[in-house]
Amino acid sequence: MAFAHLHTHSEFSLLDGANRITDLVARVSTLGMDSLAVTDHGNLHAAYAFYETAKASGIRPILGCEAYVAFDSRHSRERPTWAPAPYSHLVLLARNRTGYRNLIKLSSIGYREGYYRRPRIDKEVLAEHSDGLVGLAACLSGEIALWLRQGNYAEARSAAESLSRMLGPERFWLEVQDHGIPDEKVVQEGMFRLAGDLGLPVVATNDAHYLERADHEAHDCLLAIGTGKDLDDPNRFRFTGSESYVKSEAEMAELFPEHPEVLANTQHVADLCEFDFEQRYFLPEFPRPEGYDSNDQLLVELATAGAKARYGDPLPPEAQERLDHELEVITTTGYAGYFLIVQDFIRAARDRGIPVGPGRGSSAGSLVAYALGITTVDPLRFGLLFERFLNPERISMPDIDVDFCFERRGEVIDYVRERYGRDSVGQIITFGTLKARAAVRDIARVLGVSPSDADRIAKLIPSGPGYQLSVAEAVKRVPELAQLVRENPTHARLADLAQRIVGLARHASVHAAGIVIAPGPLDDYVPICTPPQRGTGAGANGEDAFITQYDMVSLEKVGMLKMDFLGLKTLTVIHDALETIRQRHDRDIDFDDVDLDDADVYRLLRDGRTAGVFQFESPLATDMLRQLRVDRFDDLVATNALMRPGPLDSGMHQVYMRRKRGEEAVRYPHAALQEVLEPTYGVILYQEQVMRIANLLAGYSLAEADVLRKAVGKKKQELIESELKNFTERAIER
Repeated sequence: MAFAHLHTHSEFSLLDGANRITDLVARVSTLGMDSLAVTDHGNLHAAYAFYETAKASGIRPILGCEAYVAFDSRHSRERPTWAPAPYSHLVLLARNRTGYRNLIKLSSIGYREGYYRRPRIDKEVLAEHSDGLVGLAACLSGEIALWLRQGNYAEARSAAESLSRMLGPERFWLEVQDHGIPDEKVVQEGMFRLAGDLGLPVVATNDAHYLERADHEAHDCLLAIGTGKDLDDPNRFRFTGSESYVKSEAEMAELFPEHPEVLANTQHVADLCEFDFEQRYFLPEFPRPEGYDSNDQLLVELATAGAKARYGDPLPPEAQERLDHELEVITTTGYAGYFLIVQDFIRAARDRGIPVGPGRGSSAGSLVAYALGITTVDPLRFGLLFERFLNPERISMPDIDVDFCFERRGEVIDYVRERYGRDSVGQIITFGTLKARAAVRDIARVLGVSPSDADRIAKLIPSGPGYQLSVAEAVKRVPELAQLVRENPTHARLADLAQRIVGLARHASVHAAGIVIAPGPLDDYVPICTPPQRGTGAGANGEDAFITQYDMVSLEKVGMLKMDFLGLKTLTVIHDALETIRQRHDRDIDFDDVDLDDADVYRLLRDGRTAGVFQFESPLATDMLRQLRVDRFDDLVATNALMRPGPLDSGMHQVYMRRKRGEEAVRYPHAALQEVLEPTYGVILYQEQVMRIANLLAGYSLAEADVLRKAVGKKKQELIESELKNFTERAIER
């Protein structure tokens, strides 16, 4: 194969690119190509997801970006009078890790220092960060092409020489394209002339914004959605023709029959680019007090003191054994600093009188977290397992989510920024996607379909929490919708176009809770950008705040420390209630020391008085609490678990209720499981129970049992069957 696509746009060229990463990689693989570059406009949002998908498909991933380059200074807000455009384009590809780091810097600088309508860099900063990069002259909006389109060969030559000097030998390539646009012929002629005069190589690209030719109209609708225009508006931004798709080598060869070298050169560029992400974690250094040589030493001392404060001195044997085990795992895996960081900002919040939640998720299973005051839930009392949180046999970054008062969460973030450096802490990007109903409404607007018709069609698409059919599936399953599409060509066109854009990223926003902390300046590790609503920074007054260009999933996979600082209104309400009680009745109530056996509380819940009670306000929860006749804390825990889709769909909740009320005999799958399942009347309700069952029946260690738990939880049939075979064989042996 002698051709590689070096200039393509994914869906993260927001409302301009229409290529889903998985579809793009699959298309290139089907075409028999072994390499692919993704070069989104000004950003690296897709970089890791693309890298991972391409690697899994046997495609060499080339990480790139189509940068916006200012004609003068990136700081300037005025277009120079002599410039042919407000800015130009330049394709930059990472050859190696040095190039990747410079790509990160350049994209980040574009947002932090050069943002004016677009995240712009300039040649000064490009020269500083050019090592390890390959440059391509870009499309009709590239600097060289802009001058050639004006007939100014001298300026085009000067630009080519400048970029070639800046990037170095065999690192800058002239670029030719042919989408049937007349100006492209002018640019081609000039590029080949420059190649002869300057000895520069030329590559052919196709600036692919969508997958196949048939996707042209859907992409055109995407552009109209992005610009807020009607599809038939003659003055809106649009692409010429329908050629900006992922073409085969044969199709590309037809475009340049007299210059086969421009295709072969693309493979040469691809062969220059070999990059892999480092497989490591990047943890910030905790600022230790004097007298401590290591994080491990400090953690052991703090955890031991905290455990004695919780359980007494000397520690009970069970607590001592659990503490020793957890500390050994934490220090061996190198996560002592992580725990110190979390306990530090939680302590700082409490010192400031900021309400902090008792703990959530698997972190409540850690006795070390309990001893440090990270959580206030006793894992020994409630039978919570450490291995569910941190498995020594399948090491992954711990994940502690923390609830803070909704009104004062920003103060905690500001504390972290001051503690670790304002340029080392950022919030995290998230992307809104085009769901089926939204896609129908967006397409209807640009097509000129009436709002009432659009609303009628959209509402016919089944949708619910965690459940929504695609447009195509809805047409198959909903007779009324199928009839509308069958009988009305406009509605049929609407459904087809909406289906083509379903699932694409529509806009960027800031994750409601996610925070990332780096060992140094964040843009030394991952690309960053400014919040979509500029000036609404991470902290209380965060004008200088920024967000990562990678989402939560990609950040975790590239080894960054990310955690959720959740703003919970319930904590604010409880805090205000306790303060009111103190003022009115001169009585202080400890939020973390309430009586869990207060009969009056359960009477209220049995009576359905659940308004304002966190997680029990829904009609389903209220009805379940009534039917369960709740009279103990375990019933509340069980209710929370029984309201999930799995137990509801299987009827597990009915079995639990009948047994709780004495209407059905309690039975156990095996006599050995009575101790594990007695609190839930023989029903396997919790993930910890799955782990303990594997431990008791099949002799699994709790770390091994955690692997089984994950297989069941993720509902991956192949993984479940593999683990089930192992479980069965080991259980039979016992």
